[in-house]
Amino acid sequence: MTDPLLQWRDHFPILQETTYLVSNSLGAMPHSVYDSLKAYADTWATRGVRAWGEGWWDLNISVGNKIASIINAPPDSVSIHQNISIAQGILLSAFDYDGPRNKVVIESGIFPSVYYVLRGMLPPHIQLHMVESQDGGITVPVDQIIDAIDEQTLLVPISHVLFRSAYILDVQAIIEKAHAVGAMVILDGYHAAGIVPFDVQALNVDFYLGGVLKWMCGGPGGVFLYARDDYLKTMRPKLTGWMAHQRPFAFEVDDIDFRDDAFRFLNGTLAVPSLYAIQPGVDIIAEVGVENIREKSIRQTALLLQLADELGYPVNSPLHPTQRGGTVTVNPPHAYEVSRELLARDIIIDYRNQAGIRISPHFYNSDDEIRSAMQTIQDILESGTWQQHANQRSFVT
Repeated sequence: MTDPLLQWRDHFPILQETTYLVSNSLGAMPHSVYDSLKAYADTWATRGVRAWGEGWWDLNISVGNKIASIINAPPDSVSIHQNISIAQGILLSAFDYDGPRNKVVIESGIFPSVYYVLRGMLPPHIQLHMVESQDGGITVPVDQIIDAIDEQTLLVPISHVLFRSAYILDVQAIIEKAHAVGAMVILDGYHAAGIVPFDVQALNVDFYLGGVLKWMCGGPGGVFLYARDDYLKTMRPKLTGWMAHQRPFAFEVDDIDFRDDAFRFLNGTLAVPSLYAIQPGVDIIAEVGVENIREKSIRQTALLLQLADELGYPVNSPLHPTQRGGTVTVNPPHAYEVSRELLARDIIIDYRNQAGIRISPHFYNSDDEIRSAMQTIQDILESGTWQQHANQRSFVT
């Protein structure tokens, strides 16, 4: 079978040397990042401080607009931030916690960093209501999330796709229930952006956060924050800075006069190099098309499920394609040790405790790479080479 998306393989240097099946954690770097970062260095070297007025000042929102075109967000509604903790913190600093609503609904698949920020920033009187998984963390019952959202709920910060299992939540139903009772939804789409198509306007979501370092191949240092138009004109983040001001170069030491676009959620001076590095991957994702990527992903994750079943390995990911993101988590015997041996053989995956080995093919991966990876797991178990890793634990998994 001819795979037209494999034409993109040559754009990613690491694919020439390794079997790279870990785009759920860090997408492969496009070769053109070298050119992009050189352009940054050349601009700094030759234009100096003039670069701010020649593009750097507006670069954050310019990059945000590239992402906006992929998620169908309006122009100037997406800002870029260093990581999801900072982006969540900016949002959480903007809400009024003195009103009658004292409940925040989350789910047990939440990424720990988001949970830590919530615990750290929510006032003590706010109840954090967690909806638990009923199947060991593979899914979270959406009906129970919906039931937990009531007239006391202020916020619903939830995952679009669970990071351990790649389960896709029915976020549309959750958003509709939240809005029916006057609550707001913050979707964490870190494991959706670039692999699962979505339309922020069709969802009518209040806020959408996503990272570019995974499926969007944008590297570390890039999280996007989409805010609905009404919030771009009304919210007042306390974690803010001069870039959010209507007149930043007036240097007014007074109450801030917020802008009415995505600049409202910015704060201090930009990390300009990461904004250069982000763009090649985002441009490629836009050109390939998330719908095309999704079609291939469904087929390749189905192949993974088939091979895992043939080999007798448990799977901690949804079996139904409409519920499954881009990752299949397989849990063979001695999964951690097997994962270390796979890495030693340049088959790049990752391991998550209480889940197993996450295998995540992207549009640039071939079916043969998937078959080879699964057969190598079997070879490692049969040969016993996993045992050399039995008394070792890597800090980064």
